[in-house]
Amino acid sequence: QVQLVESGGGLVQAGGSLRLSCAASGRTFSSYAMGWFRQAPGKEREFVAGISWSGSRTVSTDSLKGRFTISRDNAKNTVYLQMNSLKPEDTAIYYCAARGGRPVSRTDDYDYWGQGTQVTVSS
Repeated sequence: QVQLVESGGGLVQAGGSLRLSCAASGRTFSSYAMGWFRQAPGKEREFVAGISWSGSRTVSTDSLKGRFTISRDNAKNTVYLQMNSLKPEDTAIYYCAARGGRPVSRTDDYDYWGQGTQVTVSS
């Protein structure tokens, strides 16, 4: 069992940066692949980025490469999402999720979810 709590969201101007954190409880955090997803109003939840249990492998949505970076610190039971050059279309609730196995992009393949943190980018 893993409990996930996101933080770091907020209001930022276009072009700014935010770093989201996802703190996990449980002793087995380091055995899970982690993912970040987002959901904008009226849209489906979409994959942003994923990272393997060791941090050696990352995957991300092509359209966000170069602006968003996922990382993790297993000693702190935390996964991060660094977001740079933010745009108004990045406005969404951002969720972290955990699964056993490889990091993948399908929402249904993740077993544990946080409550989400709101990111709002103003123009």
